Amino acid sequence: MSVTTGARLGPYEIMSPLGAGGMGEVYRARDTRLDRVVAIKVLPGHLSDNPDLKARFDREARAISSLSHPHICTLYDVGHQDGVDYLVMEYLEGETLAQRLSKGALPVDQVLRYGAEIASALDKAHRSGVVHRDLKPGNIMLTKTGAKLLDFGLAKGVTLGGNEPTAMTMTKPITGEGTIVGTFQYMAPEQLEGKDADARTDLFAFGAVLYEMSTGRRAFEGTSRASLIVSIMSAQPRPTRELQPMTPPALDRLIRKCLAKDPENRWQNSADVADELRWIAEGGSEIGAPVITVSRRKHREWIAWSVAAVCTAVAVLWAVQFYRAPSNPPRVIRAFVPVPEGSTFMSIGTGPSGAGPVTIAPDGTRLAFVAKLATGADRLCPLHEPHRL
Repeated sequence: MSVTTGARLGPYEIMSPLGAGGMGEVYRARDTRLDRVVAIKVLPGHLSDNPDLKARFDREARAISSLSHPHICTLYDVGHQDGVDYLVMEYLEGETLAQRLSKGALPVDQVLRYGAEIASALDKAHRSGVVHRDLKPGNIMLTKTGAKLLDFGLAKGVTLGGNEPTAMTMTKPITGEGTIVGTFQYMAPEQLEGKDADARTDLFAFGAVLYEMSTGRRAFEGTSRASLIVSIMSAQPRPTRELQPMTPPALDRLIRKCLAKDPENRWQNSADVADELRWIAEGGSEIGAPVITVSRRKHREWIAWSVAAVCTAVAVLWAVQFYRAPSNPPRVIRAFVPVPEGSTFMSIGTGPSGAGPVTIAPDGTRLAFVAKLATGADRLCPLHEPHRL
């Protein structure tokens, strides 16, 4: 059967193609019963003949059906018609994280918000015994209501806590021992070595996704597959704060812990990672606060210290000027001024005319005082030139 616009798969009418990949094709369709838009993932007949792809397709259906979470794409229905297997999922409006990253790094608040949502979705999957194994920007959709985790085609069932297998545990593995599955740039070292994947494997990929969201660059790069593998196995990506100084220190630490080579050194569960991201978003501590907040606080402290320093300097200078002894003490001049011959100097303020004290001339060169002559008359006696001050 050819899947074209207008074709019908059960009650679903194909409207337009949305995309295609190694695991099939995705179409926008209309549910004629409920009159709603849905997304249909189709495994065409020629791919259904491949038992590996058919098994993965069925595995995705079982994985999604076991997960009900606001940040995991919802599965509505499964079907088979004329040799075509299909999954009916909720239709999401928005763009993939990969499309968004083509424009550059995301703002810190969006990194923290989407990161917490993705980590929460992973926690739900891991608690249900499902390891995604192919977490990457192309499998994350950004919508108006937040991030949505897609494509569980490579999901693997794990046993939780005891000996009872989960619904996803296979009696026979679909991929052979030592087979590498996933997308290389986001694979954990143990995946590249062909070892069993667990929740911590997804957290390594999650750290690589967070790194790319924060910096706009991939955590690990190489000019060939071999050099990329070497980078993942042995190299450390540049700290996010070197590429984006506004990155909170706590976020940088969280990413580095996700990207630890040894699974034992990583975060051990997604719930803790989600809580840590929400804590950072809420402000955390001084260590976890965004750099912009710390910078503003330091700027205010610098201004306060500057003002205090200036005030202290002014006070010190004033004190020095106030208490400093005069460097040039005033000169004391003493002189004897004789009264005119035949006269007597009158005591200040006791003469008949109420004479006052000695008076200095305006030009500062002469003195005037009252003296009593021998005849008894008062007379103003100026200081002669030889007695000029």
